[in-house]
Amino acid sequence: MTSISSQHAPQLNWTNVLFFGAIHLVALAAPWYFSWQALGIMLFLHWLLGSVGICLGYHRMLSHRSFQVPRWLEYIITTIGSLAMQGGPIFWVGGHRQHHGFTEDLTKDPYSAEKGFWWSHMMWIMYSKPEHFKFENYKSYAPDIAADPYYRFVDRNFLAFQVPLAILLYAIGSTQGLGMSFLIYGVFVRAVFLWHSTWLINSACHKWGYRNFAESEDHSTNLWWAALLTYGEGWHNNHHAFPKSARSGLKWWEIDLTWGIISALESLGLAQKVHLPTPWQPAVEK
Repeated sequence: MTSISSQHAPQLNWTNVLFFGAIHLVALAAPWYFSWQALGIMLFLHWLLGSVGICLGYHRMLSHRSFQVPRWLEYIITTIGSLAMQGGPIFWVGGHRQHHGFTEDLTKDPYSAEKGFWWSHMMWIMYSKPEHFKFENYKSYAPDIAADPYYRFVDRNFLAFQVPLAILLYAIGSTQGLGMSFLIYGVFVRAVFLWHSTWLINSACHKWGYRNFAESEDHSTNLWWAALLTYGEGWHNNHHAFPKSARSGLKWWEIDLTWGIISALESLGLAQKVHLPTPWQPAVEK
């Protein structure tokens, strides 16, 4: 008789293995194409796509509805997030809401830290499960996002958005004789650096660091160096205690650059209904 564990043994998704492996492999060519200009482009895109696109857009704006912006601006921010190559908005939001709804559950949390550092960091992608990666499954956790035709379009075509970005970077670099340098750093090195920066929140921030909210029902932690790499997302224990909060850094020294952007948008009248719970209230709400 076949055991339950063997029936549900994870299987490698070779498409994902080859895709992520190829991007990492090309990124290894970076030393041969180094230029300070290309490094600057890579760091700028890491901030733009990571802080504005993923942290502010996919995460705080769409996943948790921590604040609202005009629809035109929401579309722009979400499109920026799609350029990070971390999936479409419905996939990203659906998976993240599963993470919060079933934090560290061995089967329901897509990147459960209970399955080990490397599983939560990246192996959950290599051993992708249908319940987390099939559209009909993950869209049920993001019905508000899936109801929007533009978001469905982006969810299907986010990878294609890399093509005009790559052409633009190559063209700009070519004006300085640095076309391949800009392409490799702006697309491949940036993608690898931003992937691992984001994945650290799933892995390192459930393993190392300190906890302002020890009563939270998980192992989430605050990790200063992860917060620097992810523009504030590394204050992960704070976030799990108050997931709807637009601000993750709650102590004065917990630097949260993404919150700075949201605050600036609010001061300009572009961000409304900004959710900021009393940070030290005793009840932990999910």
